[in-house]
Amino acid sequence: MIGRLELFGIAVGLSMDALAVAVATSVLLRRVDGHQMFRLSFHFGLFQALMPVIGWTLGSLAADYIRDYDHWIAFFLLAYVGGRALREALSSKDGEDGETRPRTDPTRGWSLVVLSVATSIDALAVGITFAMLGVAVWYPALVIGLVAGALTLAGMHFGARLGGRFGKGMEVFGGLVLLGIGFKILLEHLLS
Repeated sequence: MIGRLELFGIAVGLSMDALAVAVATSVLLRRVDGHQMFRLSFHFGLFQALMPVIGWTLGSLAADYIRDYDHWIAFFLLAYVGGRALREALSSKDGEDGETRPRTDPTRGWSLVVLSVATSIDALAVGITFAMLGVAVWYPALVIGLVAGALTLAGMHFGARLGGRFGKGMEVFGGLVLLGIGFKILLEHLLS
């Protein structure tokens, strides 16, 4: 059995990538509306909650296969979204009114799915660990999802303020953060 404090620590740890991506995403958008905040926090929380359940279901049989590739999957997904964000930030041109040309919204479509999967792959491994330890997964999955959703929402509030204040420089920074998170995940797994 996992204690409440341990579970909260796991949930916060798993949510750090989601928090950083939320900040970077809202920086890229500059202006964030309630729909975008809801979409990103809901999906990040949902995927963070579902991945431990999927991992728990797969159990120890797939653990070796997932451990061999999860870091590569997360790296490529984040590198794709981060590279795309960088390209758009560097190629956008300010109009006469100071507004940048419209860009894709990472809180919609495939970008949303890619970000949701990339930030929750570690939760899949946690679910496998829960199965190996004989821990029931439903309550931990709920806590993990709620914490991820709440931290994503907080990250979007913070990132939107930065993006609105510092503009294009923060957009480039946001793309670099996404790339950096991908490299961090890759290096952590390769060096461990």
